[in-house]
Amino acid sequence: MVEEKKQLTLVLGVIGADVHAVGNRILEYAFTEAGFKVVNIGVMASQEEFINAAVETNANAILVSSLYGHGEIDCRGLREKAVEAGIGDIKLYVGGNLVVGKQDWQAVEKKFLAMGFDRAYPPGTMPQEAIDDLLMDFGFVQKC
Repeated sequence: MVEEKKQLTLVLGVIGADVHAVGNRILEYAFTEAGFKVVNIGVMASQEEFINAAVETNANAILVSSLYGHGEIDCRGLREKAVEAGIGDIKLYVGGNLVVGKQDWQAVEKKFLAMGFDRAYPPGTMPQEAIDDLLMDFGFVQKC
């Protein structure tokens, strides 16, 4: 099963004008250690950079991080860009401090799912949760 996971390619980065690099490196380490091929495009990445990296690497999923609170603005239209690029069925995950101010997480999650994201994670989510979701979403494990 580990070899199969290595076939999954993840594009990882921090979107928009966000320069928070530490969490990005932690996520890269965790996903790599879990057996995924990680293409880390770094911080201050545009939607186009995420899409281009996914197309170039034939990625299975795009993982977007945002910690400075403007994720809602920065992520709007990403699914549409993926469709335009011919990768409309790619899995989209997003996590971090996605909105400005304190907002009810369920409402925030609902916004991102409505934008076309497959999963959205609140601040403080441990990497293992996303790893488990990836494995489930790609059929490597069954939901309990």
